Amino acid sequence: MAEINRENKDRLFRFIFGREENKAWTLSLYNAINGTDYNDPNKITVTTIEDALYMSMKNDLSILLRNFMNFYEQQSTYNPNEPLRFLIYAGMIYSKYVENKANRINIYSTKQQMLPIPKMVCFYNGTAEMPDRSELHLASAFPEGADPDIAVKVTMLNINYGRNKALLDACRPLRDYAWLVDRIRYYQKIYNDIEKAVDMAVAELPEESVIKPYIMANRAEVKRMCITEYDEAWTMELFKEEAYEDGIEKGIEKGMISNIKTLTGTMNWTAQQAMDALKIPASDRQRYLAML
Repeated sequence: MAEINRENKDRLFRFIFGREENKAWTLSLYNAINGTDYNDPNKITVTTIEDALYMSMKNDLSILLRNFMNFYEQQSTYNPNEPLRFLIYAGMIYSKYVENKANRINIYSTKQQMLPIPKMVCFYNGTAEMPDRSELHLASAFPEGADPDIAVKVTMLNINYGRNKALLDACRPLRDYAWLVDRIRYYQKIYNDIEKAVDMAVAELPEESVIKPYIMANRAEVKRMCITEYDEAWTMELFKEEAYEDGIEKGIEKGMISNIKTLTGTMNWTAQQAMDALKIPASDRQRYLAML
C-alpha cells in the first residue's frame, strides 16, 4: 500500500474545478447548477482563500460571477454541519472582499453597502443514500423553537454517478468526475487496495472524457489526492463502526443495570445474588457495582 501524504489536503473535486486553468469547467458547473449559459470563463473571479484553514477544514471552491458569490464544497460523507462550515468560509471570504479597496465597501457608511449574493452548494458523493437534492439549514443547529438571528441555507446535490442525471449531463466534467469516483469505489471493493483501484479507474477513463487529458497529465498528483481522500473516508467508516459497537455495549450495560435493580428490589436479593442469577462474569462485576 502507498504511504499516505497527510500534508496534501487538496481533493480531486477542487483539483478539477478550482484551478485557474480549468475555469471553463468551473463555468460549466455554474451553468449546470443555475440553468444559465454564460460562455466567457474570464468573467469568473476565483475567491477561494488558499490558506484558509479552520480546524483542518478547507474551503473547496468559491467564485464570484456577476453579482453572485458562490461557495462550493464536495463531501464524501453526509455532514449536517455544512451550514456552519459555510458560515465560517463566508465570513473569511466576505472579509477579504470588503478589505479589497477596489470593491469600495465602507462598512462604517451611513448608506447601505451592497454585496454579492451568496449561493452555497454542497456536492455530495458519499455511499449513504441521499436524495438528488435537499437543503441543510443552520437553524437545525439551534434548540427547537429558537429564533436565531443568523440564517444559512446550503443546497446539497447528490452527484453520485447515476443520480441527478440532468445536472451531470449539463456539465460533462462533473459527469466524468462522478464516473471516476464510482469506478474507484468499485475497484476498491473488489481489491481492497485504494492505490490499485485508482490506477485501474484512471486507466479506464473513456477516451471521450473531457477531463482525461488533464487527469493523465497530472496522474501522480491525482493518484496521491485520491489515495489520501479515500483513505480518510475509510478511516471515518471504521470510527463509525467502533461507535456503533460501543453503543451496543453501552446498551447491554444499561440493560444489565436495570435487571440488577429489578431483582434487588423485587426479590430482596443482594447485588451479588442478582449478578449470580444473571450470570454476569466475575471480571465485570466490579464495574457494574460502581454503576449501581
